[in-house]
Amino acid sequence: MADPMDEGSAPRKEIYTYTAPWTVYSLAWSRRQDIRSQFRLAIGSYVEQYSNGVQIIEKQHRSADDDDGLTSLYKTGEFDHPYPCTKILWSPAVNGRDLLATTGDYLRVWSVQEGMNPKKECLLNNNKTSEYCAPLTSFDWNETDHNIVGTSSIDTTCTIWDIEAQKAKTQLIAHDREVFDIAFARGKDVFASVGADGSVRMFDLRSLEHSTIIYESPNLDALLRLEWNKQDPNYLATFMVDSRRTIILDIRVPSIPVAELGGHMGCVNAAAWAPHSSCHICTVGDDNQALIWDLSSMSKRPVEDPILAYNAAGEINNLHWSAARPDWVSIAFHDKLQILRV
Repeated sequence: MADPMDEGSAPRKEIYTYTAPWTVYSLAWSRRQDIRSQFRLAIGSYVEQYSNGVQIIEKQHRSADDDDGLTSLYKTGEFDHPYPCTKILWSPAVNGRDLLATTGDYLRVWSVQEGMNPKKECLLNNNKTSEYCAPLTSFDWNETDHNIVGTSSIDTTCTIWDIEAQKAKTQLIAHDREVFDIAFARGKDVFASVGADGSVRMFDLRSLEHSTIIYESPNLDALLRLEWNKQDPNYLATFMVDSRRTIILDIRVPSIPVAELGGHMGCVNAAAWAPHSSCHICTVGDDNQALIWDLSSMSKRPVEDPILAYNAAGEINNLHWSAARPDWVSIAFHDKLQILRV
């Protein structure tokens, strides 16, 4: 894949692959750059049973004989996880402890240290009256206040957590049906969510008694994921369940998508904005493709074709664009983690 930000350049093609002992679903890049390895990622299993797992994967700095990329990624830690992780994220903090969070039945926070398996720091549960917990579908880590995490649940709620105090700051009924994803905007207070009721709703922690519906899908089909553009917080990306199209929204012009991205021949499974560019986004799907789009002209004309396409060896379940090293994207398909230089 060439550099989408400079189509005239032709860096050496770099693709690295790691094979896990199970189907890979969740994945995330660490923000840290003070570790000995070149990269650090976490991947989570998708096994339809209680016992699942998470592995820490690293890549050493390139050596002179490292040409094929086949042995560069290696496991440096692992831990058991109840049920598959619906999402994994590393703390946005680049100093102090390297923390990792996961959702599934509960929100868990883990500490990762060099040469050691991750240690569970806390398990957060806001239901004090019952052993039953409504599964958590997703979460997001606030990039301004690293002590705040927001989770979404099938019980129609979103919960805002204080990680240091290990308790919920607030919980609100966010949708009429299951909530499938939550994402913070740039800044501390504003977040949005999507769910089975087909709506995108925006909230402000300073006035939670009000919310704004900024989009509803045409037939109120469920919206599965939500990605907020961190370089230009006016823009959001979402997509419907079993849809081949990614919807780009401008919160200043609610209800009407500013762009719809086709290109996939199978349903879209994930999307990620470039962390360093306001107009580039990557989408992946069941058609084995990872597509990178340039949206810089979307206000003038429809965005019809991606600027880059990569074909994987299987249906791509998920992706994550590295914020610390923005020329790298990771994808998951079958039992593979693959990292691609874009």
